[in-house]
Amino acid sequence: MHTYRGHRADSFRPIDVLELNELRARNRTFNGAYRRTAIATLGYALTALRLFDSRFFRIGILYLVLSILLFALGYIRARQSRHDFSDRSKTSALYDQALPTVGQEDRREYGRPFITAGRDVVTVGALVMIVEILLFAFVLQM
Repeated sequence: MHTYRGHRADSFRPIDVLELNELRARNRTFNGAYRRTAIATLGYALTALRLFDSRFFRIGILYLVLSILLFALGYIRARQSRHDFSDRSKTSALYDQALPTVGQEDRREYGRPFITAGRDVVTVGALVMIVEILLFAFVLQM
């Protein structure tokens, strides 16, 4: 179970505007980016499927699959961010190794220290690279 200052996620309320802004910014940055990218990719897929002739069908399907996978990765990242921003647990040794941000030592802490989701970035990069290679192969076959 994830707790925020000792409260369950469903009953948690920010104590002031600064904390509310921080939580909204984290949500926008970490969850919204995946959703926005997936929606843009879905729009491109629908454009390719609806406006162009049948030669572009495979390209539209390819971008549709990419959009679905980005939505799935966004969902997984949203679930991870609930854990990342919750109270510290005794089992997270990785967060104890995080370097403090220079100039922010005396600032208020909102959840755990930020650690880049490197494996998510590598996953999205690999996924897009595969799609681009397939897209290039499809264009060469036209």
